[in-house]
Amino acid sequence: MRQEGATLGAPMKLELYIREAAKRLAHSQTPLLDARVLAKHALGLDDAALILAGDRPLTEEERAKLDALIERRAKGEPVDRIVGEKEFFGLTFKLAGGVLSPRPDSESLIEAALKRRARDSNLRILDLGTGTGCLLAALLSAFPKAEGVGVDINSEAVSLARRNLERLGYAGRATIIEGDFASAPPGPFDIIISNPPYIPEGERQSLPKEVRDHEDARALFAGPDGLAAYRRVIEESRARLAVSGLIILELGAGQDGAVSELALTAFPGAKLSFEADLSGRPRALVIAPEGGAEKSV
Repeated sequence: MRQEGATLGAPMKLELYIREAAKRLAHSQTPLLDARVLAKHALGLDDAALILAGDRPLTEEERAKLDALIERRAKGEPVDRIVGEKEFFGLTFKLAGGVLSPRPDSESLIEAALKRRARDSNLRILDLGTGTGCLLAALLSAFPKAEGVGVDINSEAVSLARRNLERLGYAGRATIIEGDFASAPPGPFDIIISNPPYIPEGERQSLPKEVRDHEDARALFAGPDGLAAYRRVIEESRARLAVSGLIILELGAGQDGAVSELALTAFPGAKLSFEADLSGRPRALVIAPEGGAEKSV
């Protein structure tokens, strides 16, 4: 990344560096954004400061630090893994190891809850496969009187979720348990929410490198048909759901029909509804075994 007309190693202005760095990230769908995020992280700048610093020449130390981060991204490491955090529902979550990183589309699960329950509801929430704790923390943020339990089999995820909830100020309203779905307390819970593994094992090699190489396989794959975890979540929910409670599940692409069948087999006569993601496809399935009355308007 050399400024035109300058000798190799000569100081380069920050904005030019970012634009040159973006050319090295052609594999990304958002190369310029990636370069800007990494520059902010490396130099400790916010959006406004990054703009103001655009004409400032980089020091050798700053450039070396940026070069190292850009190289990691060029090799396929996700930006959020490099910076060590990800925003979800207006909250910032720290990341660690291969614990599943929050996805913007998963916010549709929180929107589904908000459309069906009043914000001042005294809810008990169960998050099966809590990961970073993002779904549980987002619900505790949205429902100030709620309390919740998160369960995860990954000890690293359990430790991370506890730290995130503590840092965000929700530790007093949440408990994180290490174990499989059957380790969840007996309830009753008003909302049982889960973003379970849902990728068929046979699709492992077709996943993007950023996902395949940097996410915990236990949070991704769910047997030959991708439905194994849904079966477990629905089964464990049967004895734990409160009367008029809701089960909210994240769906993989094209799984709305199959998961709906599982839900109706376990809860005959349940009311099913969907919440779309940013691309307009069904992302959240809402199961209301007792009819799940909508919130009052």
